Amino acid sequence: MSLENVQSYLSKWNREKDIQVFATSSATVLEAAETLGVEPNRIAKTLSFRNGDGAILIVAAGDAKIDNKKFKQAFAEKPRMLTAEEVLEKTGHAIGGVCPFGLTENLSVYMDASLKRFITVFPACGSSNSAIELTIEELYIYGNAVEWVDVCKGWE
Repeated sequence: MSLENVQSYLSKWNREKDIQVFATSSATVLEAAETLGVEPNRIAKTLSFRNGDGAILIVAAGDAKIDNKKFKQAFAEKPRMLTAEEVLEKTGHAIGGVCPFGLTENLSVYMDASLKRFITVFPACGSSNSAIELTIEELYIYGNAVEWVDVCKGWE
C-alpha cells in the first residue's frame, strides 16, 4: 500500500514510472547501496523524530549521523526517534521504506546539508525494496521540504 501511495504522489511530477522495485532488500543504507550499485553515502535516508507533540522528518546522506548538539540548536530539543509503530502511523511507511513522499500525516520535512555534495541521491519509495534517483532539487521539491538544516556529523 505504501509503495502505491508514493507512486500516486510522484505521479504529480510524472515520476512514478522512475521508481525502481527490487527483488532484494533495500531497507538499510548498505543494502540499498549494494542493490543499486552506488556508494552508501548517496542513499538518502529519512529519519523520524519527535518534535513537541508531533514529529519531523530529516532526510540525510547515508553516511551522516545525527549530531545531538546541532539538532538541539536547530530544533530546541534533543533528538528522540519515533518507535517503529509511530513511524508507520505518522508516515504510512514501515521502517526500511520511509521517505518524505506520500505521507499519511502532514509532517515537516528538513533536508540535511550532508546531501548537498551530490547531484543525485536515492531515497526509498515507501517499501523495503524500492528507490528512485532524484536530483537534490527534486528531492527538496517532491519532499515538500521546509528548509535545509545542518544537524548531522561524520560525513564531512
